[in-house]
Amino acid sequence: MVDLVTVLAIALLLGGIVGAAAPMVPSGLLSLAGLALYWWGTGFTELSVLTFAVLVSLAILTALIEFFGGSIAARAGGASWMTTAVAAIVGLILMVVTGPLGLLVGLFGTVFALEFVRNGELEGSTRSAIYTTIGILASTAVQVLLTTSILFGFVVAVFLL
Repeated sequence: MVDLVTVLAIALLLGGIVGAAAPMVPSGLLSLAGLALYWWGTGFTELSVLTFAVLVSLAILTALIEFFGGSIAARAGGASWMTTAVAAIVGLILMVVTGPLGLLVGLFGTVFALEFVRNGELEGSTRSAIYTTIGILASTAVQVLLTTSILFGFVVAVFLL
């Protein structure tokens, strides 16, 4: 029988998938909230501890990727921590004003400009900007896959097992 707790949990898990692709929506935290709501709402009995732990681990991993994926990519491309922090702020501001394209352009442009000022290297600045932009896109793709996996695992555990 599907009850209100199950419907709300599934809505939060679906929100996690949408949030993975939509900027400023915490996909991992929405998935975590859906899992916690369901587990609490069913008296901690419907999902086994192992299933719950695995799904929660995926939700935490999703949140970590969401929060740190772009920074890790920027660092892998050689950008400084300061450049990464400034680019994140500029990207968020531009995203609010112009949408997802503003985020990508803001990140790329900021990383490129600050790294060029810092090092004076066209090739290194371009590499850092490309790594950052690709890292953000890859982070989004991984978040969509993880949140979809969480929903799939939840549905299997609740309705098929």
